[in-house]
Amino acid sequence: MVEQAEIETLGAQGDGVTADGVFVPRSLPGEVVRITPCGHRAVLSEIVHAAPDRITPACAHFGICGGCAVQHASDGLVAGWKQALVRRALAARGIEDVEIRPIATSPPRTRRRATFTARRTKKGALIGFHAASSDQIVPITACQVVDPTLLTLTSGLNELVVVGASRKGEIRVTITTSDAGLDVAVTGGKPVEGPLYGHLVAIAATSDLARLSWDGEPVVVRRPPWQPMGRARVVPPPGGFLQATAHGEATLVDCVREAVGDAKMVADLFCGSGTFALVLAEQAEVLAVEAEAAALEALDAGWRHANELKRVETEVRDLFHRPLLDRQLKGLEAVVIDPPRQGARSQIEQLAKSDVPRIAAVSCNPATFSRDARILLDGGYALDWVKPVDQFRWSPHIELAAQFTRR
Repeated sequence: MVEQAEIETLGAQGDGVTADGVFVPRSLPGEVVRITPCGHRAVLSEIVHAAPDRITPACAHFGICGGCAVQHASDGLVAGWKQALVRRALAARGIEDVEIRPIATSPPRTRRRATFTARRTKKGALIGFHAASSDQIVPITACQVVDPTLLTLTSGLNELVVVGASRKGEIRVTITTSDAGLDVAVTGGKPVEGPLYGHLVAIAATSDLARLSWDGEPVVVRRPPWQPMGRARVVPPPGGFLQATAHGEATLVDCVREAVGDAKMVADLFCGSGTFALVLAEQAEVLAVEAEAAALEALDAGWRHANELKRVETEVRDLFHRPLLDRQLKGLEAVVIDPPRQGARSQIEQLAKSDVPRIAAVSCNPATFSRDARILLDGGYALDWVKPVDQFRWSPHIELAAQFTRR
């Protein structure tokens, strides 16, 4: 039954929420709408009264593709909403008296990496992004989020899916821009044997790819797809982690530099291929710790070929199961920690016991960051500031950087 309702707030996933707690996709606070409820969710039938912050979505795929949630909202509303997500996560842990700096939002069409889902069909290939809460693939012809260069592989990508995918399932194709050309990493395809190898070599040449990798192994490397990290040039492993936009990475690097200050002995925990470690090595000796050996090998190679960097020591270590203990942190003047979405409770507990003067924290999950921040505060640290960083424009995703100092 269709009914009229007023939208009061914007939920954590970008849906409008009524006073009764019903979630209405693609609606905004202050709007009067007609909806068809189905439990705690509803289908939007009509906007009776639009909010002043409603705008026309820039992308023709909005509402079908599951990538963007709030492209119908003004930049100001989205920025305020994301800052509020960070503020609410902190408040849930009793952290309220803290400076939350203005959000840094990456410009449209600047995401330098995207993972496309693809399926072989009777007539060719289907390539795009999943629809919201669905296994349906939405073919993408244009995108307001990703770097347009990533969408130039139309014919090469179709051929790759036709020759490399089975009819039984999907494959994932991650495309990354680099200063040497496009870096393509495929997972879930057929084994590279027989004529498939020759097809992949030909596709890489025709499409002028820098590198083509298959299930984690480079198949064709025509040019090393290096990424600049400070004074170093790093070739990440196939599919290896990279900050989503150059703008977001630069913002996070600036925040980490500020939080570390003039420290001369630094540890970078969950360091990846060296986004922060190699920049900090311009002023400090760095211990770079990461569970992925391939990422550390890339970091080490980048450091060895760079000029005028201080010593960077690497250690392969699973910090979830083997955190650096408080006694192993002695002598460090600062620690950088950038864990995955689940946070790093075990390592944070050791940091809370330590006497490290400064901690630069980077997080892609305000909830687990706030949990870990509470542990540090209870251990005697002060949370000086938090900087929200939005590299995933129009999505519910938000990152942040923060500075902790030992009281």
